[in-house]
Amino acid sequence: MSNESGSGGVQSVDRAISVLEILSQRGEAGVSEVAAEIDVHKSTAFRLLGALEARGLVEQAEDRGKYRLGFGIIRLAGGVSTQMDIIGRARPVCQRLAEEIGETVNVAVLRSAHAVNLDQVRGPSAVTAYNWVGQITPLHATSSGKALIAYLDERERARLLAGGLESFTPKTIVDADALQLQLAETRETGYAFCLEELEEGLNAVAAPIRSYLGEVVAAVSASGPAYRFSAERIHELAPRLIEGADEISRRLGYAGKSY
Repeated sequence: MSNESGSGGVQSVDRAISVLEILSQRGEAGVSEVAAEIDVHKSTAFRLLGALEARGLVEQAEDRGKYRLGFGIIRLAGGVSTQMDIIGRARPVCQRLAEEIGETVNVAVLRSAHAVNLDQVRGPSAVTAYNWVGQITPLHATSSGKALIAYLDERERARLLAGGLESFTPKTIVDADALQLQLAETRETGYAFCLEELEEGLNAVAAPIRSYLGEVVAAVSASGPAYRFSAERIHELAPRLIEGADEISRRLGYAGKSY
């Protein structure tokens, strides 16, 4: 499938997904059954199954010429279950933080080269109804993004930041060295912050959430209007956010500190 491009590549992806759905519904199916179901020649079905098998997404059922879903599916599903686990375990803490801090609290994870917001709790002082859930945001211009990449190894961090830093406001940090210095400070203090770097008038602070293995898997942030959620207030409330991040981490099985 890697040799195909354009509409042909899209068609192959669509067919591969159909194969996975067929095996999910039937449990097992042979090449002929798969070919008939997706209306392709047996050789095409065989190639699709072979490509999926190479990735561990399907496997042959002993010597019966049948295929079934492979354990690679579990690996992919694990990403979803991990996210759901984070949301469920973080929500009570986020609700408390939103009440205590008075601002909107979000939980975000790293996906590709962006921070993706999984959950949101509005604080009593929130003046907008903007929903960040599902929104993809830049790593270098958000507190969550900074908290997520600060703890990556140097090579991975450089890879994610390669290609230049886009400016969103006059205050966006676009100098890579300046950003690296701020990320080093995040590792020292345990929290990251943004002052009108993504949107003018919006400030935010975030702390890392760790899995039971100690890896940073998410970030919890608080954000609010700059006139109320000032830099001074951010630094004042940072310890409370760190405590919240530590509690979520403990709920995920981590026994140490978040930084």
